[in-house]
Amino acid sequence: MKYSALIGNLLLCVALLCATGCATGDSTISPAFHKAQPEKIAVVDVGGDIRGDAPKNQVEDYFTAEMLKKGYRMIERNRVNKVLAEQDFQRSERTTSSEAARIGKVLNVPAVVMLEANVEGEKVSVTGKMIDTETAEILWIGTGGGGSGKTLATAGGAILGALGGSQIGSGSGRVVGGVAGGVLGGAAGKALSPQTAKVVQKAIKQMVAELPQR
Repeated sequence: MKYSALIGNLLLCVALLCATGCATGDSTISPAFHKAQPEKIAVVDVGGDIRGDAPKNQVEDYFTAEMLKKGYRMIERNRVNKVLAEQDFQRSERTTSSEAARIGKVLNVPAVVMLEANVEGEKVSVTGKMIDTETAEILWIGTGGGGSGKTLATAGGAILGALGGSQIGSGSGRVVGGVAGGVLGGAAGKALSPQTAKVVQKAIKQMVAELPQR
């Protein structure tokens, strides 16, 4: 087999393996949820070890999309951010149930949600917590997670780069390895890499699966 064909096949195999990342989810619904029957919801915080607005906005968008599919009315992000700025709510205040509930009262919504997303190597975990704005009671907690295939993708890029460098010249090898590692592995500190984003999206879908349809 020609080396170019071998490299192509290896790249295809790595891509297919990365695309098979799976996700699971679970949730607990409080009896108070059925009493409150919240329909309009605002996401007041996205925490975790992800950094920057781009990945946090992705996590919020995935959650919002799944909630809209279930018939919930979601407050637009810009409106939430405007209220947070006008009321001078500090970041630390958004992570407690009582303060999150206070933000919800200002937004005039019956419930608010705090999200947390963590990406460690190839492991992804997402947590959601819904708070009643009148009582600060937890109405729902959901968790989701899975494997992003990031480690596999990065390793695949390195293998392909080394193979390409040894067989078709050091310059081409660096290009092959760089493209494979960059496209499949993603860049830290920016938007979620494609395979990580896919697992986060699946995890959130599983996380909210048991919430009632509106």
